Amino acid sequence: MANVVVVGSQWGDEGKGKIVDWLSERADLVVRFQGGHNAGHTLVIDGVSYKLSLLPSGVVRPGKMGVIGNGVVIDPHALVAEIGRLGEQGVTISPQNLRIADNATLILSLHRELDGLREDAARSGTKIGTTRRGIGPAYEDKVGRRAIRVMDLSNPESLRGKIDRLLTHHNALLRGLNEPEIAEQTIFDELMAVAEQILPYRETVWKLLADAKHNGKRILFEGAQGTLLDIDHGTYPFVTSSNTVAGQAAAGSGLGPNSLNFVLGITKAYTTRVGEGPFPTEQENEIGQFLGEKGHEFGTVTGRKRRCGWFDAALVRQSVSTNGITGIALTKLDVLDGLDEIKICTGYTIDGEAIDHLPASQGQQARVVPIYESLEGWKEPTVGARTWNELPAQAIKYVRHVEELIGAPVTMLSTSPERDDTILVEDPFHD
Repeated sequence: MANVVVVGSQWGDEGKGKIVDWLSERADLVVRFQGGHNAGHTLVIDGVSYKLSLLPSGVVRPGKMGVIGNGVVIDPHALVAEIGRLGEQGVTISPQNLRIADNATLILSLHRELDGLREDAARSGTKIGTTRRGIGPAYEDKVGRRAIRVMDLSNPESLRGKIDRLLTHHNALLRGLNEPEIAEQTIFDELMAVAEQILPYRETVWKLLADAKHNGKRILFEGAQGTLLDIDHGTYPFVTSSNTVAGQAAAGSGLGPNSLNFVLGITKAYTTRVGEGPFPTEQENEIGQFLGEKGHEFGTVTGRKRRCGWFDAALVRQSVSTNGITGIALTKLDVLDGLDEIKICTGYTIDGEAIDHLPASQGQQARVVPIYESLEGWKEPTVGARTWNELPAQAIKYVRHVEELIGAPVTMLSTSPERDDTILVEDPFHD
């Protein structure tokens, strides 16, 4: 059976929720493999919107198993609250449809506080644009080998020693920031208050997935954020704190890379990003306003307004390579309806020299100038189209040119937030 990895090919917010939901109907297990509750998906099912931050998309569908892998950092209180919100919408979450890696790292209140303190202390121009949810500091503690993990909640006695080790580091930071220190009991009580609600879900996830693979189950791996927010391959330092590329699906779940059969890159028909950092094709004009308003470009989790600009083929071509993308799902084509002219960035110049990729250097990224091609727009609507025959000729020409420029085929084409408004070229779960 084919297993599918879904990744964002831009800066996130590409419309992964709808595509993941569409694919989750064909999957048996849906696995989150990185990130925290700073990103999310909006699913629209039978006219009802479900907003998910930590929970895998499969949990809203009966008979599917949602899995939170070891690559995710988990705010236990946020997770309990999210389970509660879905419960109010009639979706029951239990160990029958959700499992959490016992070796996943926990986000604590001290991580959230440190996140905010450091962002506030940063000088103008050096702010990262963090969501202040503690994701970065939690990943720091993970690689610093002092993190509290899900399994630690089951042993209160050894937990105290781990908290003490953690606070040796954090209280030194707080002293340096002239902030009050944190007592061990405060963190202990915080964790014990939620332990009984989290522990029933804990699982040896690598083994669960190995058994699922052995039994011929279909597994869908869903990422959060986008490739250009990857800690290694993104626009550093204006990135998230985890690897967001497809290779992380293996490391963040414990299922080997030879089990990842199809990498689907979700790609918006234009470009957006949230927060600080370089954005070569950004349009701070009426075009940017048009895209933002028509595309309803506000964050699922944060509500932050997204910056908008033309499609950047050079960036997506880079993502195709770093992810090993098999095919793309092109979303929000309908947002471009009605424009007289549509531009696509095919490369850049930097200090007068042409280059075909975005350099890794922060200084160079700030100096790149996009090279554009112009295409004729279309007046007929594409919204709701479900076959190629329903698309205007110029819209088809645009899609074909995107394929040519990025070096990957369009596997799926989305023409509205509704899940059925999708043109399927190839089912990623092909046998």
